[in-house]
Amino acid sequence: MADQNCNHVTRKIEEMLKEAKPLFTRECCIYRVPRQIRKLNEEAYTPKVVSIGAFHHGDENLLKMEGQKRIYCEKFIERSEKNLDRLVRCVQQLEPKVRRSYSDNINLNEEDHVMVIVVDCGFIIELLLRYHFNCWTDDDAICLSPWLRSDIRWDLLLLENQLPFFILEKIYNLAFFSKLNNGDHDHPPFLSLTLKYFGHSPNFPSNDSIAHFTDLSRTLKLNSCTSLPIRKENSLPRLYSATELHEAGVCFKVIKTSKDLLDLRFEGHTLRIPEIKVDDTTEIWLRNVVAFEQCHYPDQSYITDYIAVLDLLINTEKDVDLLVKSGIIVNWLGDSNAVAELFNGLWKNVAQSTFNENYLRTCQQLNAFRGHPWNRLMATLRRDYFNTPWKMVASIAGIALLLLTIIQTICSVIQVVQGSSN
Repeated sequence: MADQNCNHVTRKIEEMLKEAKPLFTRECCIYRVPRQIRKLNEEAYTPKVVSIGAFHHGDENLLKMEGQKRIYCEKFIERSEKNLDRLVRCVQQLEPKVRRSYSDNINLNEEDHVMVIVVDCGFIIELLLRYHFNCWTDDDAICLSPWLRSDIRWDLLLLENQLPFFILEKIYNLAFFSKLNNGDHDHPPFLSLTLKYFGHSPNFPSNDSIAHFTDLSRTLKLNSCTSLPIRKENSLPRLYSATELHEAGVCFKVIKTSKDLLDLRFEGHTLRIPEIKVDDTTEIWLRNVVAFEQCHYPDQSYITDYIAVLDLLINTEKDVDLLVKSGIIVNWLGDSNAVAELFNGLWKNVAQSTFNENYLRTCQQLNAFRGHPWNRLMATLRRDYFNTPWKMVASIAGIALLLLTIIQTICSVIQVVQGSSN
């Protein structure tokens, strides 16, 4: 009897092991934001008005847009050269690959998942086409509500709210096959359509593999860099804040001509940083890209490196005010303390095993500059004795008087010595 029970348990374990699936596959690119990061600001990762893909499908807070999504999908099918049946068959063939793109199990059967993909693809493509043609109907809720347009655009960039780029491009290419192949300029490639919608230049390398819209927004920033630096297996050293560095004589200057977000340079006694505009959407973009790098690009987390340096430079509103005064930060939030809190929270609970070699060197140089006694002395003199014209005049006069007094004293001593010798 014991042997029979043992054999039964053995078979169950074997079946259980065969059913086990890896946590991630090579095709995985759409992730749930790690819990320890997500809890810091749930709203930054959660769609406000529209769900895309499987993770937020059925969320009761997003159901109001489902009707609009279906209207757009219907209009897209009317535009399409292929009928609904042909589009559905295409999605059915690719459904397993789409499913493997998600990090978590999808609680939808194949049929329901295909329906979600078709509607969401139709909605997105129709939205991009209406934006491209600037063609909105009188009863179009998205046209009538500017805030809705903005919220949808940002919802489409959230990491958890994605469809794989390949399925959107596949459906678009299928729907407008003859127009695209006959050189119809009214229907540009899907990537160009996407870039226009998100307000980017159409000059983008077509050989870059794009996972989804979040990945595209990150890739666009990195493509503006002249080159991506080597990474080292080092942790970032503690860096003095902007105010502390300034007190030691470090000047801060904005690089207005550079489109390279990562272009931080320490030259002489000047730290040069590209301009960064901080508004209500800055945190949304940065948080989602950092979360994506944590999950998908742990050894290429260049945006996370950038955030880490800014987090160390900015501790208080005084640091923000200093960077605003130098033109590095354009503060559209108005409140300096709000900007400080934003950057102080972006690097929390983030794990990094490698770091941008240029940033490591820059931090070491800044710390060495701050630690040099002569630099601190000169900074103190500039701050306490030469920070206004009147103080400068008074200080120079005081130094001159001191020098004259010393000279007079020396002359008196020389006379006394000479008198004694005579």
